[in-house]
Amino acid sequence: MNKLHVKRDDTVIVISGDDKGVKGKVIAVSPDEHKVIVEGANIQTKHMKPRRQGETGGIVKVEGAMHADKVALYCSKCGKGVRSTIKVEGDKKVRVCSKCGQKI
Repeated sequence: MNKLHVKRDDTVIVISGDDKGVKGKVIAVSPDEHKVIVEGANIQTKHMKPRRQGETGGIVKVEGAMHADKVALYCSKCGKGVRSTIKVEGDKKVRVCSKCGQKI
């Protein structure tokens, strides 16, 4: 079983590559490939054919998958990408910022 440090709907920041510094929400996660799709990062051009009659094809811009190690969880209090630790509150596990302790 492959586990990632990010989940869908997490706010992350890209820490390496062409899109370094881009902050966005995780749209999709693929643990088997160890990849994530981040909103507004790794924009690629895709040529789309019309699927049905009357529909128009064309060139569209889509977010592409990127390696999960290129993103870090974003802490709004610290204002940067951080690592997270797990705290147990009652019977639930909660991810918190390892620097300031705020819930992520």
